[in-house]
Amino acid sequence: ASFLLLCFRTALVTPLIFGLALQPPLTQHSIVTQPNIVLLMADDLGIGDVGCYGNDTIRTPNIDRLAKEGVKLTQHITAAPLCTPSRAAFLTGRYPLRSGMDAINHYRVIFWNGGSGGLPPNETTFAKILQQQGYSTGLIGKWHQGVNCESRNDHCHHPLNHGFDYFYGMPFTLISDCQPTETPEMDRVFRRKLGLYTQMICLVTLTAALGRLTGLISIRWKTLTCLAGFSLLFFLSWFSSYGFVRYWNCIMMRNHEVTEQPMVTDRTTSLILRESNSFIERNKHKPFLLFLSFLHSHTPLLTTEKFLGRSRHGLYGDNVEEMDWMVGQVLDTIDKEGLKNTTLVYFASDHGGWLERQEGERQLGGWNGIYRGGKAMGGWEGGIRVPGIFRWPGVLPAGTVINEPTSLMDIYPTVVHLAGGVLPQDRIIDGRDLMPLLRGMVEHSEHEFLFHYCGIHLHAVRWHQKHSGAIWKAHYVTPVFHPLGAGACYDRGFCPCFGEGVTHHDPPLLFDLSRDPSEAKPLSADTEPLFDTVIKQIARAVEEHRRTLTPVPEQLSLYNIMWKPWLQPCCGTFPLCWCDKEGDN
Repeated sequence: ASFLLLCFRTALVTPLIFGLALQPPLTQHSIVTQPNIVLLMADDLGIGDVGCYGNDTIRTPNIDRLAKEGVKLTQHITAAPLCTPSRAAFLTGRYPLRSGMDAINHYRVIFWNGGSGGLPPNETTFAKILQQQGYSTGLIGKWHQGVNCESRNDHCHHPLNHGFDYFYGMPFTLISDCQPTETPEMDRVFRRKLGLYTQMICLVTLTAALGRLTGLISIRWKTLTCLAGFSLLFFLSWFSSYGFVRYWNCIMMRNHEVTEQPMVTDRTTSLILRESNSFIERNKHKPFLLFLSFLHSHTPLLTTEKFLGRSRHGLYGDNVEEMDWMVGQVLDTIDKEGLKNTTLVYFASDHGGWLERQEGERQLGGWNGIYRGGKAMGGWEGGIRVPGIFRWPGVLPAGTVINEPTSLMDIYPTVVHLAGGVLPQDRIIDGRDLMPLLRGMVEHSEHEFLFHYCGIHLHAVRWHQKHSGAIWKAHYVTPVFHPLGAGACYDRGFCPCFGEGVTHHDPPLLFDLSRDPSEAKPLSADTEPLFDTVIKQIARAVEEHRRTLTPVPEQLSLYNIMWKPWLQPCCGTFPLCWCDKEGDN
């Protein structure tokens, strides 16, 4: 009887032990709940500027190390080719026109700290959800999503109103006006148009006033007063664009407090690095989200003396190499604090490199590798295909390369799910959780279609035909390059989204990116048997997509981007705004 009992127990226990032995390692089967999350975003960095993406002359050993120890995405796409809308999409997981953060006009980014446009308070960022899940949340560096709405201190667009517990950096963006020795960068075309509008409104106001005084025109004094107010507002905006830009836009803030006005550019890099490392050290005992939004590699390419002249690509290359060093310093801090295996690190750029940014023989913008086009171009790959790297030792397989279409909007649902949060149910989230793809649990990206906008204008659509492996891309609108065949809009500085500077295509230009990633040879019905089928399928997807769009207030309207003195952040008594709270005195 005892022998039979022993055999019975052995029969029960042996399969159990054998089954447990066949289980994959725990780190591959389960994920650490609420990992630390470090998001590193470069500014204007081209995909061709990084070693692990093919550059063999700019040294980026720390970014390359991330790719070697993690997962590299080769088809990582931004939702817009410019800073403000791209970052709005990144923060919200939604195409920027859903939040009003893409422009109907030529002014496609926020132009002033003293403007009233910005990321609407009713948008829910991933930082806000992680904050609710108990994370310490910090943003260090560039914001460029607006500051105030109605008064100087309402901070309705400020990072602290969008889920960040701590902010140190520029509420605006780095521009050459911030560096006194550089040629001003503030849009010269914008200045000319603002001057023209000012003259027109002043002329209308004077005409109306004279007509009212002489009795030739019947107009209320109240209406006349409003016209005079608009004239003054336009004049102040135009006047402030000359000489005051550095004081109004080039400022540094800690939370709601202005700490430098204007910023002292010689120490900006060291302060941003110090603040980033300090945030990690302060919050190492609880889950944290750090969004390090670099000022590199945007002009005027602030580079410390230690890195000047080190690269083979002039000042731009020096600047990229310094940013890579900063990435290494942050990674070293994570390692030093024993957080490497519990921290998801992500690196990307907000859009492609700026091809037209030149001064004489100096190239001050980035390189987009084999991809056509660059910054500001809504459809061409060079403007929207960027580096995308994830590292999480023990969870993500090291040295992996994924060629599936992914989006910067995917970061939103990815980090929300990792934090144990729930996606908002009252709005469309366009991003998709990347963890199954990154861990190798699924073969394909969840994205079937991606829509490529330039402002509010749809320029191109990507269709990932998963069963065939084809990645079709249809261009409805493309910019007119100048000089012809030059690959960029060197006559304008930026390629436009509409008007005389673009060409409309009917039928659309069609490419298969799986065979032609450089978009060099458009297909036709004669050369591609599936041409008509593909065009019709993409057209149906566009119709379905447009049915999901609802009207929202335009955050980048001419009125919203205009400088308003009552909204200008000021350290001191306006208009005498000046301070240096980071200095020795």
